Amino acid sequence: MYPFNYQRAKSVADAAATVSKNADAKLLAGGQSLIAALKLRLARPSDLVDLGTIDELRGIQVDGGSVTIGAMTRHAEVAASAEVKKAIPALAALAGCIGDRQVRNMGTLGGSVAHNDPAADYPAGLVGLGATVNTNKRKVAADQFFKGMYETALDAGEIITSVSFPRPKRAAYMKFKNPASRYAIVGVFVADTGSGVRVAVTGAAPAVFRVPEMEKALAAKFAPESVANIRVPEKGLNSDLHAKADYRAHLITVMAKRAVEAALK
Repeated sequence: MYPFNYQRAKSVADAAATVSKNADAKLLAGGQSLIAALKLRLARPSDLVDLGTIDELRGIQVDGGSVTIGAMTRHAEVAASAEVKKAIPALAALAGCIGDRQVRNMGTLGGSVAHNDPAADYPAGLVGLGATVNTNKRKVAADQFFKGMYETALDAGEIITSVSFPRPKRAAYMKFKNPASRYAIVGVFVADTGSGVRVAVTGAAPAVFRVPEMEKALAAKFAPESVANIRVPEKGLNSDLHAKADYRAHLITVMAKRAVEAALK
């Protein structure tokens, strides 16, 4: 690990000011990815700005047709929340299948979303539900937030403060997980929302993406058989030691069917 200056931010404005004036500064949320990168000397920040004591970044609020979750809310808190379980059970279930118990009790919603690992679970939940990412500067629709592998729409000095999720009519998330890391080799979030059906896929490509053909088929008939014969093209899908592109293409269909089945229960 390279040396760095550790700073404990007192507020969002304080953290934003530090990272705005220093391009090599990094924000520390749950640290589940950043700390590992530091230990492997894959990251060399000049300053590490800890968001852990900023109370305004924590909490879960249900307001009418949406659920807003603070950026520093832990995965385990989302999974255990009675409010989330009642409003969006699929989101609570998604949070409950992230990593292992240690990861869920340290990792945060905002940290996962800002990091945008191609195999992370939350991006599928955000895009699948048509969520809005709230920052200290603006609001960004999930469809426009995830730009590519580890790349988001966040600008310098911009910090995620919370994420707002519209309540769907029904939804479910299913994933084929890596047995060691529990990352999604392929994860599919299906939601029947007030504005239509949404199908979001994580783990299969450099970043989360939607499947319009499946969405159209499910809008006509929300049933597993509607997506059974729809196959996403292999071109552009990830191919690595965990799974080749053709297998990931196959898994997208399988996980989509299972997600629809789960949403109907």
